[in-house]
Amino acid sequence: MFTGIITDIGQIDKVEPAGDTKFVIASHYDSASIAIGASICCSGICLTVVDKAAGWFSVTVSAETLACTNLGDWQVATPINLERALKVGDELGGHIVSGHVDGVVEIAKVTDDGDSKRFRFTLPDDLAPYIAPKGSVCLNGVSLTVNEVDTDGFGINIIPHTQEMTTFGTAKAGDRVNLEIDVLARYVARLAQKE
Repeated sequence: MFTGIITDIGQIDKVEPAGDTKFVIASHYDSASIAIGASICCSGICLTVVDKAAGWFSVTVSAETLACTNLGDWQVATPINLERALKVGDELGGHIVSGHVDGVVEIAKVTDDGDSKRFRFTLPDDLAPYIAPKGSVCLNGVSLTVNEVDTDGFGINIIPHTQEMTTFGTAKAGDRVNLEIDVLARYVARLAQKE
């Protein structure tokens, strides 16, 4: 489990396609404190550490994960948001995030809004019922609050601190973003289907 509060911006050092694809990720995390088999949320995707050394760790990704996320866009030097798994007693600053991506959305537009930036995202029809104004959503691993939702998509404001601490500071229209809907929205929708 994660909270959507990013604690490092990593960078892709190597991409090694084979039966599965291996990504080597440069990070400021102390590799001695990362266990092999640990989960790290990488731009919203819960991935398992399979190797590590000072300044980096690596993960292996299946074809299914590549097909359901924006991982296929990652190449050497791509910056990614990182968050280590929660420990008992950690502060829950964002919202509960599993690292299981529900879909990929595209940044339709970015505009200045005071010191913040207003991001407009596309929204596939199958995910639209799960996104609500003032609800939580996880985009590329970042816990964010939805401003508005309409038939064309949804909007979010990103404050300067979040721009600085995540990859949203350099994000632009056309970028594909991993979306995880709020776990509460998922279960409410499931219960409503049973009625």
